[in-house]
Amino acid sequence: MKAKRIAIVTSGGDAPGMNAAIRAVVRTAIFNGLEVVGVERGYAGLIEGQIVNLSLRSVSGTINRGGTILKTVRCEEIRTYKGLEKAVASIKKYKIDYLVVIGGNGSFHGAWEIYKATGQKLGVVGIPASIDNDVAGTDETIGFDTAANTAVEAIDKIRDTATSHERVFVIDVMGRDRGFLALQVGLASGAEFILVPELRYDLMKMCDSITSGKRHGKTSYIVVMAEGAGSPAAICEQIKDCTGMEVRYSTLGYIQRGGAPTARSRILAEKFGKKAIELILKGEKTKIVGIRNNKIVTSPLDYAWKGTKELDKKMYKLAEILAI
Repeated sequence: MKAKRIAIVTSGGDAPGMNAAIRAVVRTAIFNGLEVVGVERGYAGLIEGQIVNLSLRSVSGTINRGGTILKTVRCEEIRTYKGLEKAVASIKKYKIDYLVVIGGNGSFHGAWEIYKATGQKLGVVGIPASIDNDVAGTDETIGFDTAANTAVEAIDKIRDTATSHERVFVIDVMGRDRGFLALQVGLASGAEFILVPELRYDLMKMCDSITSGKRHGKTSYIVVMAEGAGSPAAICEQIKDCTGMEVRYSTLGYIQRGGAPTARSRILAEKFGKKAIELILKGEKTKIVGIRNNKIVTSPLDYAWKGTKELDKKMYKLAEILAI
């Protein structure tokens, strides 16, 4: 059956560029004769039936806005049988043929369970949006570039203080248990050390390098670490004990999620949104869109969380070389 009505849901953590993706989906869908509704507050809104009509004007002036105009909340109920039953009831009530999910791994896993709960009748297309950039099937997610730029700008300012006071700064960036953001930020900011969960690091060797640098006149260091790469307090304490330098710790936190999306994040969102509608028009039921080698591609929906996205070790090696 040809799709007539699609529903857009933004789920999980927000990411700059989600609104650009919503706008792209809405306008491409309407251009192709499809009706579009929005689900407010993620899967919680789907369960509760918080459905709103989306028109061309609904998305006017949103391309430059961070966050998501549809709102998002963490929803544990969607993991339960009763929660899935309620979601399916809303899908039937509002005659939704396709669900366009803008989010990350957890969002796509939830979408897969909803798809199964409808007896595999509902079409689902995923658009990867996450500052963590940890979704398998795409080289980059919406919002990743913006978050990296935000973090780099903050670290550039911290470096001024590190240089002025001859200190070591350990800076914690987001990424959960993956190091994609830390690696990108560390390389772009010229960090002397980058600590990520995927690769083992030797704190004693790092301290020896700092001590050696001091003997040769280097007076400040930046250490960028992913939030899942260890205990920042313990790392700071060991660096201080081993090197005798002043060490400070800074966590960048939620500033990495907000703000106007960069041009790169906006354009990626627009390309993903257009591709999502193309998949719907072709009748594809369980796909995610992505970008690989600068080409827009698709992958099976379940690959998003079942597949493993590898950290670029060559990029990590480049950061080590440039930090000597």
